[in-house]
Amino acid sequence: MSPQWYEYPSLILQTGSLARLRAELRDKNLFEAPKMRPKTDGAKPTEEVLRARTPDGTWNDLDDPMIGASGTGFGRNVPLHLTKPDRRRLLEPNPRLISERLMARDEFKPAGIINALAAAWLQFENHNWFFHGNGLPDDVIEVPVRDGDDWPERPMRIRTTQPLAGSPPNPRDRAPLYANTETHWWDASQIYGSGPDRQSEVRTFVDGKVKINDDGRLPPSMNPDEAGLDITGMRENWWVGMGLLHTLFAREHNAVCDELKKNYPSFDDQRLFEVAWLVIAALIAKIHTVEWTTCVLRHPALQIGMNANWYGALGETFRDRVGRVGDSEALSGIVGSTKDHHSAPFSLTEEFVSVYRMHPLIPDEWEFHSLESGELLETFDFTDIQGRSTRDVMDRHQMGDLWYSFGLASAGAVCLHNYPNALRKLTRIDGQVTDLATLDIVRDRERGVPRYNDFREALRMPRRKTFDQLTPNPTWAREIYEVYNGDVDAVDLQVGMYAEKPPKGFGFSDTAFRIFILMASRRLKSDRFFTTDFRPEVYTKVGFDWVNNTSMKDVLLRHYPELQPVIGDVERVFAPWPKLGSPAPGGKNPVVRVADTVKAYMPW
Repeated sequence: MSPQWYEYPSLILQTGSLARLRAELRDKNLFEAPKMRPKTDGAKPTEEVLRARTPDGTWNDLDDPMIGASGTGFGRNVPLHLTKPDRRRLLEPNPRLISERLMARDEFKPAGIINALAAAWLQFENHNWFFHGNGLPDDVIEVPVRDGDDWPERPMRIRTTQPLAGSPPNPRDRAPLYANTETHWWDASQIYGSGPDRQSEVRTFVDGKVKINDDGRLPPSMNPDEAGLDITGMRENWWVGMGLLHTLFAREHNAVCDELKKNYPSFDDQRLFEVAWLVIAALIAKIHTVEWTTCVLRHPALQIGMNANWYGALGETFRDRVGRVGDSEALSGIVGSTKDHHSAPFSLTEEFVSVYRMHPLIPDEWEFHSLESGELLETFDFTDIQGRSTRDVMDRHQMGDLWYSFGLASAGAVCLHNYPNALRKLTRIDGQVTDLATLDIVRDRERGVPRYNDFREALRMPRRKTFDQLTPNPTWAREIYEVYNGDVDAVDLQVGMYAEKPPKGFGFSDTAFRIFILMASRRLKSDRFFTTDFRPEVYTKVGFDWVNNTSMKDVLLRHYPELQPVIGDVERVFAPWPKLGSPAPGGKNPVVRVADTVKAYMPW
């Protein structure tokens, strides 16, 4: 068998192997089921949809306007015949047992190289990309609860994912088709909403702006069912991390509007809004691609690859000075190239949802520190900074203190025995009490996501034949063996990914990375506003330059200049920040060295 990409002896060979891997995945691992979206034969685009995104995600693709729209189905990264749910084994082994024996955090295992802001960022992005809905209270999967378990109900009841309206609820040859309630596009819908009603709620309809209170914070929701939440595009699973990021980019939207209005006084409210929306969506995508990802995946080949996704192999400086060299994705990057869906019309996939379940990133215990003095202000359990408590906690603290505290704290390592216990007994805004670790296992099984070995085989990765091959940690291997009664092929995807030893410098498993390398570039390559229409004529010259010349640190310092003494010299804002009074010498984050001090925690 050929070496894995990271096993090649040189960076050139590794980078070349990654490029071939992505091309193969584009060709062999994109599938759509029948009736994923309604047909719109004969529909004609209006001038507005030609120049701007739409609230429901329609008309991004001008030939098939329902591609990627809110309410359309999730695609797949494995052949459809492999997605048939194993209903006989839906609760075998018991998902709650897996939560208790393999997932539950025994002690916090820090990631070291990324901070809590990076953990919040991932959920912020997930809120842009996908949501299956909340299900129906009387349509549930019942999970048995053993004697002695302190779970408050018996059995545990998990709401069933509702199939897409009009699709067969239980097809014989594949999983049911499920709908994304959000748009599939990378369009910042977490800020703007995935439909006209939610988008109208966040807008002021004056000068293109979104609602921000005079104190620079988002207005709180007045809906009694959303107490503690803010008015923004996506409000599910709300906590302080979401409050910070949603507030930041709402303020950035309004800053873009101010600059556009100054340069284009003839623009009305709608034109200002839609251009600022384009700019913010592209800026978030750029930050995720060249800043967040390169912080989480520190392997040198990935540093090159992710920057090349945006700028091309010729690099940022060449792009800035010379521009694109023809339509070459390799030389000049995906952004600004020609749109291409590859082997299937664009949609996000059920497997993409699965590999982005990285709840171990979230710490259970939180410390909020003063940016001015460095003193400890308050400590919290995660339960106390989420849901209905969110707004009260945020209102008690200065935004600079909150940002500083998130920057200082390490995210958790994505591995077994590191799942936040606060999320294993989470009270949602509607009163549901949920064990998210149990839920993660049930959702993969219910939605026909193959178990670990079948998943790897579908991606042309070697199967693990023994439990010792699953993980180099002998204790984990024994525990997994016991939970799965010696059947290595029954191991669930989440368990296998968390047990893997990641490639050097990686924050998550190579199995998850295979979906990542495919879908990260696909979200750019399929989107008209990142490819064919990523140009000044659509974004305006001001908007185009704003995207190209702005970093996450620029955004933070524009709205919270009090952070300058801490992050002014920091190179990676998603890595742990230096403590107050310890500036980063030479533009590096000295606390990145934390990675060396936590090796004792790393269980591989």
